[in-house]
Amino acid sequence: MSWPDYSFEEAALRSGARFVAGVDEVGRGPLAGPVTAAAVILDAACIPDGLNDSKKLSAKRRETLAEMIMARCDWAVGHASVEEIDRLNILRASHLAMCRAIAGLRQRPCLVLVDGNMLPRELDLPGQAVVGGDARCLSIAAASILAKLLRDRIMVDLAQQHPGYGWEVNAGYPTPAHRRALLDLGVTPYHRRSFAPVYKILCKEETTSS
Repeated sequence: MSWPDYSFEEAALRSGARFVAGVDEVGRGPLAGPVTAAAVILDAACIPDGLNDSKKLSAKRRETLAEMIMARCDWAVGHASVEEIDRLNILRASHLAMCRAIAGLRQRPCLVLVDGNMLPRELDLPGQAVVGGDARCLSIAAASILAKLLRDRIMVDLAQQHPGYGWEVNAGYPTPAHRRALLDLGVTPYHRRSFAPVYKILCKEETTSS
């Protein structure tokens, strides 16, 4: 397994940056729930051991690392709602969540390292897009862990309000069980109406009722 390192941050710090934030989002693919982003400024003197892309870590390991990140780092989280996803599109909503997370940091970053190949249009700070950043850059990996953990918790809460869709285990992603539940139980207020599987069901309902 390859591990992320601190080279992106070190390069920026050598160039005069004081605070470097890593930013990542989780939840572009689900049919339900918000998209969630986290921003993290690591303290070089006490970086938690074992940071990696959240998808490569067990749920238990994510929990442990998230506690360390929250205790040792400047961090913040931001969300974009289902309504914002449907109004803006998922990419713009993801960028909105990122900007909200960055705005929540105690310190204003001199540079923002963003996972992906595009910087948010609304970003009012110097930024660098890092493709595959959660597997290459420690502060982005830390952000991916927080975003994943906190969004999963939201989906567990929503699953209690809307049982039957399996959100506590699928986090709103389009698993076969979730798709079946959509057909059997219908669309909730937390489903993304602009996403094709949900949109098609709504269109069928309209055709049936008209």
